[in-house]
Amino acid sequence: MKGKFIVIEGLEGAGKSSAIDTCKQFFNQRNIPLVCTREPGGTPCAEALRDVVKHPWQEKVTPATELLIMYAARSQLVENVIQPSLAAGQWVLGDRHDLSTQAYQGGGRQLPDSMIMPVRQVALGDFAPDYTIYLDVEPAEGLRRARGRGELDRIELEDLSFFERTRQRYLELAEQNDSIVVISSMQSMDKVQADILAQLAVWVG
Repeated sequence: MKGKFIVIEGLEGAGKSSAIDTCKQFFNQRNIPLVCTREPGGTPCAEALRDVVKHPWQEKVTPATELLIMYAARSQLVENVIQPSLAAGQWVLGDRHDLSTQAYQGGGRQLPDSMIMPVRQVALGDFAPDYTIYLDVEPAEGLRRARGRGELDRIELEDLSFFERTRQRYLELAEQNDSIVVISSMQSMDKVQADILAQLAVWVG
């Protein structure tokens, strides 16, 4: 079976970790090889960049700097892990990918596509996930859940309006792309899990 790239997306507190566990169980039960990644991160260099972008620096981290770091980390991961795994026939499950940048830096930071897309082209070319599950949560509820977990990173410390803009951009992008499926994470955990499993069954068989 040829490998495919599936990505789980969502705001803080949307339940991505639980969704990823559900996906892992699905693939394990079918004995399908699965490689798991996270962004930013996933390689030694990309993990170092993750630390940089999430650290609460005293100086202002400009939106352009944040954008460039995200794509630098993503380029490392795609070229060194994701593409080789797919070429070897393995499925890849990503905790975030390029949709995050379009939503967070495009929507949240309000960077225009005219700035984002040229950087994306340099970092990724035509590479894109085969399938994406976007877990949709009301931003206020997502932040409540995230803050209940403890210490927040630099991006999680943004105000509610930032996450409202990010969510709106996620939904706009999902509406434009048939490979993105929206699942409400405002439902019970059992219902979210059932929806994820049903979608995986369609994609994987």
